[in-house]
Amino acid sequence: MAHRAGRADLPVNAPALLRQFGIHPDKSLGQNFLVDESALRKIIEIAEISRDEAVLEVGPGLGGLTCQLAAQARHVVAVELDDRLIPILEQELASFPNVQLIQGDILAQNPAELFDERGYLVVANIPYYITSILIRHLLESSLKPSRLILTVQREVAERICAQPGELSLLALSVQVYGQPQNRARIPAGAFYPAPTVESAVVRVDIYATPRIPAPQMDAFFRLTKAGFSQKRKTLSNALAASLAWPKQEVVAMLLAAQIDPRRRAETLSLEEWKSLTQVFADEVDL
Repeated sequence: MAHRAGRADLPVNAPALLRQFGIHPDKSLGQNFLVDESALRKIIEIAEISRDEAVLEVGPGLGGLTCQLAAQARHVVAVELDDRLIPILEQELASFPNVQLIQGDILAQNPAELFDERGYLVVANIPYYITSILIRHLLESSLKPSRLILTVQREVAERICAQPGELSLLALSVQVYGQPQNRARIPAGAFYPAPTVESAVVRVDIYATPRIPAPQMDAFFRLTKAGFSQKRKTLSNALAASLAWPKQEVVAMLLAAQIDPRRRAETLSLEEWKSLTQVFADEVDL
């Protein structure tokens, strides 16, 4: 048997566990299980979990981080998409009564139904393809987390934390809700199987109020998606093409927001996108 009798201080023997249950990691799900104890401790340190806090873990995998979280937090809800991993998690987490294990898609879960008014924080080891949609799902919930601790590809972490001049749609989708910080690198060898790239841990402290007013959030995302849809084009051309608006109207909208129509989307700051969103919202009477 390859389990740890519920102790948070023993490492996960990933190959043995996977062999025991006859499981091969699924590349399509981005399954690279974090097993290095120093990396797990670093995530716990960055999360700064107090004993009275609750944690939502997305993608617990083999339960290595889940055990560490359970030793720190009042309550842990672990949501795992891959039903093959549930027997492993049930075995590994058997000695932690403060862990609730859910098999399912996190995007189908409503955090307000999982946690009470005391709130929660999020810890997630997630593949690139779900990063943006997961963040928006969690941060548009009626019960928002206080902070996110995300383990992502290093390149994705750098994009999330980018400054004006190098902003992306992903960066804006995070920075509109909170302040991100790239807090630690994690080498590929900390995972099993080892990915081809390094990872990083990003902490996002969530603002009490998003930087875009809630009634204008859909307009903000519509505009930013349009702006970044054709990155090589000037903002006026990209917006006109994506929004199917006459170019002269788009130029007038940009000038009203005090933005040079010849600029490109990645050069705008979040404040400039906010100004443009206000003009756009007034134009379409949102």
